[in-house]
Amino acid sequence: MEKANWSSPVAGFIILGLSDHPGLEKMFFVLILLMYLVILLGNGVLILVTILDSRLHTPMYFFLGNLSFLDICYTTSSVPLVLDGFLTPRKIISFSACAVQMFLSFTMGATECVLLGMMAFDRYVAICNPLRYPVVMSKAAYVPMAVSSWAIGGTASVVHTSLTIQLPFCGNNVINHLACEILAVLRLACVDISINVISMRVANVILLGVPVLFISISYVFIITTILRIPSAEGRRKAFSTCSAHFTVVVIFYGTLFFMYRKPKSKDSLGQNKEDLSDKLIPLFYGVVTPMLNPIIYSLRNKDVKSAVRNLMSQKCFTR
Repeated sequence: MEKANWSSPVAGFIILGLSDHPGLEKMFFVLILLMYLVILLGNGVLILVTILDSRLHTPMYFFLGNLSFLDICYTTSSVPLVLDGFLTPRKIISFSACAVQMFLSFTMGATECVLLGMMAFDRYVAICNPLRYPVVMSKAAYVPMAVSSWAIGGTASVVHTSLTIQLPFCGNNVINHLACEILAVLRLACVDISINVISMRVANVILLGVPVLFISISYVFIITTILRIPSAEGRRKAFSTCSAHFTVVVIFYGTLFFMYRKPKSKDSLGQNKEDLSDKLIPLFYGVVTPMLNPIIYSLRNKDVKSAVRNLMSQKCFTR
């Protein structure tokens, strides 16, 4: 970190947040705080039931528990700073704290991309090869799959965060964003960032393109298998086992692709600038999606709803 500070003569960064829209800060503070509390409660309950209820000790719910824990970590890495920024215009964050936040946010986002691909494979085996499911998705298989998701996300984050913090910023330390997001920080560099751009594109192919392709192929086989089931009730039951995951995938990747494919706003001189939507769309991706995940899995899964009811009844009974 000493080397990073030597090559980057900024002691910290100023995060503008919504300082250009002061009338919205208090409203968004209350809204994001409520969403964050829902995220903690919803995902926390899912983690508890997947641990405490023996009926949920299966690969699918193991991955779901990892997804819930990941969503809590992802939002916790940025939301508290965003909330503080709403109350403190032009929030100052140290260089090291900004680097830590970039690392954590990128790790969680990259890990979720890979984890959703692992969950698609689990649903593929369960529906297309149900007789082999206990063998293929044994504990010796699904635990390393989850661990590898975290390892891939962490490794990619180390690479991109290291490349970013080594850049010289030449005193340009104003981040026109809600938090320390890697792309926003890269815009402050006063040298050529071609290596960073290339590495980011490679990461997009590996962490976005490959999982999306894998998930798409998995669901082609899943849908084909479901359509071959003769009874309507059988097709409904088969689809219900993967509908929650499919919904989460559509929301997660749909928001992500929209966020990065949206044309950047231009000022009067044609230079890139951040308008309100450029800031709020990543916030939607980082808060709304983790909030919806436990809701989707709870509403579309009888086992989860039953486990939650049992947990609540046990709490009431102990009182």
